[in-house]
Amino acid sequence: MRIGSLRRGRAPETASGVVGTVRLDRRTKNLTKRLRPGDIAVIDHMDIDRVSADSLVACKVAAVVNASASISGRYPNLGPGILAAAGIPLVDGVGKEVFARLKEGATVHLEGNRLMADDVVVAEGVRQDDASIAEAMTEARAGLSAQLEAFATNTMEYMKRERALLLDGVGVPDVRTRIEGRHVLVVVRGYDYKEDLQALRPYIRDYRPVLIGVDGGADALKEAGYQPDMIIGDMDSVSDSVLRCGAEVVVHAYPDGRAPGLPRVQDLGVDAITFPAAATSEDIAMLLADEKGATLIVAVGTHATLVEFLDKGRGGMASTFLTRLRLGGKLVDAKGVSRLYRSRISTLALVLLVLAALLSIGVAAGLSTVGRIYGDLVVDQWDSFVFWLENLFS
Repeated sequence: MRIGSLRRGRAPETASGVVGTVRLDRRTKNLTKRLRPGDIAVIDHMDIDRVSADSLVACKVAAVVNASASISGRYPNLGPGILAAAGIPLVDGVGKEVFARLKEGATVHLEGNRLMADDVVVAEGVRQDDASIAEAMTEARAGLSAQLEAFATNTMEYMKRERALLLDGVGVPDVRTRIEGRHVLVVVRGYDYKEDLQALRPYIRDYRPVLIGVDGGADALKEAGYQPDMIIGDMDSVSDSVLRCGAEVVVHAYPDGRAPGLPRVQDLGVDAITFPAAATSEDIAMLLADEKGATLIVAVGTHATLVEFLDKGRGGMASTFLTRLRLGGKLVDAKGVSRLYRSRISTLALVLLVLAALLSIGVAAGLSTVGRIYGDLVVDQWDSFVFWLENLFS
């Protein structure tokens, strides 16, 4: 809520509170790349979403200090509850001045709702707990109607801007990757993407879909042991090594043609094409796959429920909603595929089939004249080998 005035006082002798190395970044997804277990993360993230919270938990941070409100009340965002469930202290609304008061790598002490460095209180806010988060969630749910009205307005504006793309596919670039008549797997580093990729292994093995990684989703594919066929996105969260892996690269550009991620790709010596659109990167990946003739599009880590749409932010909701309307039944969530799909041939059935084939070959060889001749030759060779061994040790 406010930055405490600088005042000196001795830190308590007991190990109360949390002590750790501070890491600061206004963008949570950039900060998670530098975090180490036991660090104290200082962020500026209005309405912490589920993906960001999951990333902070995975980094095993000791605490999170947020310059903004982790729950603004606009909608029931999922992030704060995830942090609380993981036992990670969360202090809210300390103010943006905290970034000027602290230096990356300094040792800080979080006690209650106060953040201290060198015995100086540099930030003070609201300490969230299960009760306060539950109360804020109840209030946020009451405001959902206003968010839905804003969403409807935003959807109409987006439809007017991008109706040519949505209705006729105007602006979709030509790509060298063959998509027509094939399944396409679009991977976003979002909700439960690791579990979904693991569950989809039999499907990927049998159908060999075109693998499209959306920004960090390309890294997720490589981590799971797959080679992405195409990388689509702003190029702000995909690693250099994956960009050089040989996949076709499509850089998401603004409607006016500006593509902030293109220079980075070009500096790596990687050829790329641009796709100007006001939609989100995951949406243009789906639209491209649909326009190029994919028979089925399986989505991993994308948004499916109303709360997840809101958690994404109202700016991206319209394109996501309309993209799904266009794709219709062609788009399937990964969880649905993993529940309905089973490998065509189980491992046990395959082993039994091989054993039955070997048994059939053995029986046929034993009953035929040629098989008996070869059997006699094998016996003679075995007898010769045994006789050689007896003479060797006699």
